[in-house]
Amino acid sequence: MGSKKYKIILVAGARPNFMKIAPLMHALKDHPDIESLLVHTGQHYDEKMSHSFFEQLNIPAPHINLEVGSASHAVQTALIMERFEAVCFQEQPDMVMVVGDVNSTAACSLVAAKLHIKIAHYEAGLRSRDRGMPEEINRLVTDAIADLFITTSRDADENLQAEGVAPAHIHMLGNLMIDSLVTHLEQTSRMELKLMDLNAQPIMDIWSDIKYGIMTFHRPSNVDDKATLGILVQEWIKVSEQLPLIFPIHPRTQSKLEQFGLMDDLLRSKNIYLTGPLSYLEFLKLMSHAALVITDSGGIQEETTYLKIPCLTVRPTTERPVTIWEGSNQLIKADEIFNKAIESLAKTSSDYTIPRYWDGSTASRIIKLLEDFSSASMG
Repeated sequence: MGSKKYKIILVAGARPNFMKIAPLMHALKDHPDIESLLVHTGQHYDEKMSHSFFEQLNIPAPHINLEVGSASHAVQTALIMERFEAVCFQEQPDMVMVVGDVNSTAACSLVAAKLHIKIAHYEAGLRSRDRGMPEEINRLVTDAIADLFITTSRDADENLQAEGVAPAHIHMLGNLMIDSLVTHLEQTSRMELKLMDLNAQPIMDIWSDIKYGIMTFHRPSNVDDKATLGILVQEWIKVSEQLPLIFPIHPRTQSKLEQFGLMDDLLRSKNIYLTGPLSYLEFLKLMSHAALVITDSGGIQEETTYLKIPCLTVRPTTERPVTIWEGSNQLIKADEIFNKAIESLAKTSSDYTIPRYWDGSTASRIIKLLEDFSSASMG
C-alpha cells in the first residue's frame, strides 16, 4: 500500500463508547497500514472517566479531548461540530469512525460528511422506533450519511436495507462490547470488591454465599415522573423481599427519589443495598454473579444476554431486539417487575442463546474490513 498510512479518527463521546472502541484501539496499535487517532469529545463529564478508568481497563488515553462538557442538545452538538472540524482540518483523516448513538456520533458524522471524509458507523441500524429518544434521532442522522455500516445483529441489517442502504455496504461483524466483556471477565474474577453504601459504610460481601439481583435506573421516563417512580419503588421493595437487590444509584435517580419523598421507603427496606456509582469492573463483577438484573439501560441488555442472566428492561421499546429474540432480556412495564422477576428466577441459562458473532472476536473482524476498505480506497 506504499508508505502513506490510511488515517482513521475514532470518536468517543461517553463512557460506553470507550468500552466499544478499546478493542479496536488495541487491535490497531502498531498496525503497518492504518494509523488510528482517538478523539474524546468530552460530551459526558464523568469523574470515573479519570486516568484510572483508562488505566484499569488498559484503554489508550485519547490523543485529543475536545472538552465540550454538558449543555443542551443543540449547544453541545454545535460545540462538538465546531471543535471537531478544526481537528479534521489539522489531521486530514481518510475516515472517521463513530460508535453508538450519542450526540457526538451525529455531530462528528455531519462534520466528516461535509468535508468529504468517509464515515464508518459501528452499531449502525439499531432502531427503537421511538423518536422521543434523542438517541434515535442521532442513529437516523448518522446512518443517513455514513459510508460503511458495521452492525451487531441481523435486525440492524434489515433496518438499513429497508431505509435504502445497499447490502454491500452493510457488515454484521458482532459486538465490541462483548469483546471488552470477555477481556475483563477474567480480570474481575481475581478482583476483590469492597462495596460501600451511600454513607460510605461497608456492604456485606453477599455474592459469595447468597443469590442477589442488581438494578440500574436513570431514564427520565422512569425517574422524572413521581407516580412512575413511586410504582418502581414499591415493586423493587417487593422483589427485595424474595431476592436482595444491589442498587448503584445514578445521581439523577437519587435526586428524584429525594425530591418526591420516596428515598425513605428505600432506606427502610432491609434487602435493598444502595451504593454510589461503580466502575465498569466493579459493576461487571457484580453483574456476572447476579441472579437477575432490572434496568432501563441499553448496553446492559447486551451484556446480560452474553452472560445468560435474566434481564428485565423497564422500557416500552428497545433498539436491541435481538436480546429479546435470542437472549435473556424482556421489555416490561413498571408494575410488572415483581411478577416477571419471580418468573425469571425460575428459568435456567439453557433457556437462552447468544447471538451470532457475540464471541469476543469482533475487533479482529472489523480490522479486516478496514484493511480491505483502506486498500481499495488507496488503490
